Amino acid sequence: MGYFMSYSRYFITHPILFVYQLLQYVLDFILSPKPPPPHPNLVRPKIAVIGAGLTGVSAASHIVGHGFDCRIFEAGPKKNLGGIWAKVNNTSGLQIHSIMYRFHPAVHWKQGYPDRQQIVSQITSLWKRYGLESKTEFNTPVERVYKDPHGRWIINDPSHGRFEGVIAAIGTCGDPKMPTLPGQENFKGEIWHSSQLDGKSAKGKKVAIIGGGASAVEALEFVASEEAEHANVLARSEKWIIPRNPFIDMLLSMNILGSETIFSWIPEYILRIFFYRDLYDISPAPNSGKGIFTETPMVNDQVLDLIRSGKASWLRGDILGYDESGTGIRFNKRAQGVPKNGPGSEKLIEADVVIMATGYKRPSLGFLPDEVFTEPYEPPNWYLQVFPPEHPSICANNCTYVNAIGTVGNYHIGIYTRFLLMYLVDPLARPRTWWMKRWIDMTRFVKTRAPGGAFDFFTYSELLYWFVFTIAINPFRWKWALFVLCGIGKELPLSVVQQEDKARNGLGMRHIMSNHDHGED
Repeated sequence: MGYFMSYSRYFITHPILFVYQLLQYVLDFILSPKPPPPHPNLVRPKIAVIGAGLTGVSAASHIVGHGFDCRIFEAGPKKNLGGIWAKVNNTSGLQIHSIMYRFHPAVHWKQGYPDRQQIVSQITSLWKRYGLESKTEFNTPVERVYKDPHGRWIINDPSHGRFEGVIAAIGTCGDPKMPTLPGQENFKGEIWHSSQLDGKSAKGKKVAIIGGGASAVEALEFVASEEAEHANVLARSEKWIIPRNPFIDMLLSMNILGSETIFSWIPEYILRIFFYRDLYDISPAPNSGKGIFTETPMVNDQVLDLIRSGKASWLRGDILGYDESGTGIRFNKRAQGVPKNGPGSEKLIEADVVIMATGYKRPSLGFLPDEVFTEPYEPPNWYLQVFPPEHPSICANNCTYVNAIGTVGNYHIGIYTRFLLMYLVDPLARPRTWWMKRWIDMTRFVKTRAPGGAFDFFTYSELLYWFVFTIAINPFRWKWALFVLCGIGKELPLSVVQQEDKARNGLGMRHIMSNHDHGED
C-alpha cells in the first residue's frame, strides 16, 4: 500500500517524468539482452573492444548479453571508466534530452537532462550488470592491431588472445587542446581549460571564453552560475544554436537526406525569427555556406538569455593575442558574414580569467592496419561510416563521427555491434569489399552537393535509413533484421545459419565455433 501511495503521489506531482520512467522500464524489459550468469560459457566469435567509455561498455554489454565473448582494452586506469564523461567537470551534463541519449536499453535516467555523475553511474552500472569487470584490462594502451596467419585479430601481441572481430570505441575526445597564444607570458590573470573548472571561482571577475562550440557553452554556464561580473565569448565563426527541446531536435534530425536541401532555409528562417529574434546577428549569415545541416549545432536555451540580460557577450572575430599590459586579449571583431581574418575593428577584451574552450584532441585510429586508410576509402568514408571496406570485421563505433544532428550516445551503438555479430557468424550476410565500396560511392553520389562531403555530416534519420537499406538490399540479411535493429530474435537466424553451414560442408559459422571447441582464445 505504501508503494502504491508513493507512486500515486509521484504520478500526480511529476506526470511527465513518471511516464518517462515507465517507458524506460518497458524498453529495458523488451530490448535489453539478458545479462550472463556468473562464469558464463560464452562462445565465439570473440571480439576485442578498444576503449572503456560509454560506447565500449555499451558494445561489450550487447556482445556478452547475446552470448558471445569479448575483451575490453582501456588505455587508462579504472577511474577512466566512462571515457570523456569520467574526465569532464562535475557541473557538466547533457545538453540534449536524455530520451536521445539511450546508449543501452538498460539505462534508467532519473531526469530529462542528467549531470555527469548520473551518466558515469549508468555506465558503471551497465559494466557491472553484464559482468564486464573480469573482461576489462585497464592500463593497456592499444598500439597495434594485426592478423595472425589464420586471419584472427591480435591486439598488441598474442598474450592477449585472438579475436574474430574488433570494435574501436576510442571516441572523438582525447586530451584537452590547450594552445598558447601570442603574448601569453604577459597576462596577469588566470588561464583555465574548459574541462578543468572544478574548484575554480569566477565570482565578480571579468571572464573571456575563447572558442565558440559546445565547450564554450558549458564554460558560459559555469561562469553564469559563479556570478561573474561579465563574460565575453570570443568565437572565430558562427555556429547554429538550437532550442533545448527534444521535439525540435527530433524534427531537425528527420532530414533523411542528411544534407542541405532547397527547403533548409525554412528551419533556419524559423530559428532566426522565433529563437534568435533580436540576436539574429550572431547566427550564421544566410548564404554563408553554414546551413543548419552542415555542422553539429549547439543545443542550449541559456546562452541567448544571458546575452540579452547583459551578463554575457558573444563576439565574432579573430584572436590577435594577449595585450602587452597583461589586462586582456586583443581581438579583431568582425561583422556577420565577414570571413576569418577578414576586416574588422580591433578592441581590447579585458579579463581577469581566460577560459580556453578549445575542445579536445581527436584520438588516433593509427593502431588499425594501414590498408584501412587508403584513399578514397579512408575514415569517415567507410561502409555505414564505421566498417572499413578492407576489413568488415572491424567496427569503429563512434570514432569516425565528424558532424551530425542526433547524438553519439543512442541505440545505434547496439545496432552497429549487432551488425558486426551478424557479419561474423553469417558468411552470406557478410559484405564483400567491392560492394562496400559501391555503397560508399553511391552515398557520395547522392550527397554530391554536401559542402563537407558525404560522410562529414549526417542526421539520425539518415543513419537509420542506412541500416534499413543495407539489410533490405541483401536477402540473406532479412532473417537478421529484427535482431540487428532491435536486439531480439537471435535464435531463428542462428539456426538457419547452422543449416546453411551443413549445406556448405561445415564452412562459415561452424569454423568459427570450432575455434572455441578446441580451446583457442
